[in-house]
Amino acid sequence: MKSNEKRHIRFRLVLVICIFFILFTAIGARAVYLQVFRGPWLAQKAADQYERSFELAGNRGTIYDTNFTKMAVSNLATSIAAYPKQIKNARESAKELSRILKINRKALEKKLICKKPFVWIKRQSSPNETKAVKDLKLDGIGFIPEYNRFYPNKTLAAQVLGFTGTDGNGLEGIEFYYDTYLRGARGSFTILKDAFGNGFISGKGNIPDYSGKNIILTIDKTIQYITEKALEETVTSFSARSGMAVVIVPKTGAMLAIAHYPFSNPNSFKYFRRELWRNRAITDPFEPGSTMKIFSAAAAIESGGSSPNTIYFCENGAYRIGRKIIHDNASHGWLSLQQIVKYSSNIGAVKISEKIGPEHLYNTLRDFGFGTKTGIDCPGETAGSLALYKRWTKLDTSVISFGHGISVSAVQLIAAVSTIANDGVLMKPYLVRAITDKNGRYIHRFKPRKIRRAVSTSTAREVAKIMKTVITRNGTGTLAALEGYSVCGKTGTAQKIGKDGTYAEGKYIASFVGFTPVENPEIAILVVIDEPLEKYYGGIVAAPAFKKIAHETLNHMNISPTIPLNNLTLSLKKEARG
Repeated sequence: MKSNEKRHIRFRLVLVICIFFILFTAIGARAVYLQVFRGPWLAQKAADQYERSFELAGNRGTIYDTNFTKMAVSNLATSIAAYPKQIKNARESAKELSRILKINRKALEKKLICKKPFVWIKRQSSPNETKAVKDLKLDGIGFIPEYNRFYPNKTLAAQVLGFTGTDGNGLEGIEFYYDTYLRGARGSFTILKDAFGNGFISGKGNIPDYSGKNIILTIDKTIQYITEKALEETVTSFSARSGMAVVIVPKTGAMLAIAHYPFSNPNSFKYFRRELWRNRAITDPFEPGSTMKIFSAAAAIESGGSSPNTIYFCENGAYRIGRKIIHDNASHGWLSLQQIVKYSSNIGAVKISEKIGPEHLYNTLRDFGFGTKTGIDCPGETAGSLALYKRWTKLDTSVISFGHGISVSAVQLIAAVSTIANDGVLMKPYLVRAITDKNGRYIHRFKPRKIRRAVSTSTAREVAKIMKTVITRNGTGTLAALEGYSVCGKTGTAQKIGKDGTYAEGKYIASFVGFTPVENPEIAILVVIDEPLEKYYGGIVAAPAFKKIAHETLNHMNISPTIPLNNLTLSLKKEARG
């Protein structure tokens, strides 16, 4: 063998030995690192077994009323979980846990013996429950921090606020509509698998330490309470099925209160009927009845063919249209436009619609916002119903003029009446005035928004004068009169439509809508009472609730009386019909 070949073989042998030496050195160093320096970490990870990746939400933003009173907050809570592979005695553990957590023992035992590495036992348990379970010191039971939504005022403004689910997502109301702002950042726990198929946490999971954005409502907590209290008293007094009441600022469209009765509690929403969850003042349409005569009068004046003193023959209480006969509650002969609204004459409203025609009536109602959504910042808004005038029959035109054959939402109706108070300008109603970050810095401010001019200033003021007479002697709304303040209003009484599409015998919706003071309207209020028993006229059922809400709200807002006290206001005790 030549010397060159020997040197080449020797070189390759040395090279192979060096490579192996380097590899063994690297493997040895890694083994020493893992065994000596990372041994405790690996042992701990092998012991902590989980099933899967899951997310936890950070702190959800706070909801405030207009004066920064907290309406919805988030508190740190604890959720209880189990790692079945670590459970030594599933039957005994299930027995102890079911006793403390009030969970079905068999269902719990089934969870504890399942093949999943991770299961939830109870989300957002109470502090007492958490402590009691910790004291058991059971193997395989874990405690995971989460945020729990809490509503400190319980039932107050429940349908406006809505509520969140267990995972912190908004499900109803403001919580749902502004969920993307309110939601806190989310942190995830990543689950790894070991060589035996057991899972363990990666060590990267935690709850973010920053919050979602805060919401500042236009709702005033005190006015909301005033409204809810008056509504509860009214519904209870007349044994009604339910009720709604709304308070708004006519000049801006800011909602000061939206009340519903029966109440609901978002802290325990699962125990209340689903129909009590939604904001029915926005989602549920109803026939408005005689409150619609306000807008028929506005259409007549705006057309230029009528004034408040224009007279109409009201057929002495009965008027045939085709096969139907329209009736009034009292027999009237000749009435002026103003008197038609004051006495709430159905026949008078029909005569108005006949004079102005269906197209002009339709266009006026559309200009006031009927048949379209207001755009209020709340989920599930209804547009109500207002068919195109070209499809109206003569009877349709007649009944729409006094509030039948048309449906509206409470927020639509109060926004339309506010248009009269606002000199004919329709404003967009809204519930949120600002959004801030966790430090209170403003991110968005929502200003009043004009939608359009519905009628001229002169028409609006003439209609306001007419509405003012409704509260005077012999008007249908005398029980809404306030001491020291002038009031514009209108009563409404509408027979309800049954499931078969016909009007249900003995079932009515009583309402009253108005604003005060007349000289400079600060608030507009709508009260709607569903199915009151025995007495059902709007002037008897709803008008007193309007009075109570208006009186206490004006006091709360420090609005000074606009007229001197007089015996006339104190003597208006006559029962009203509308």
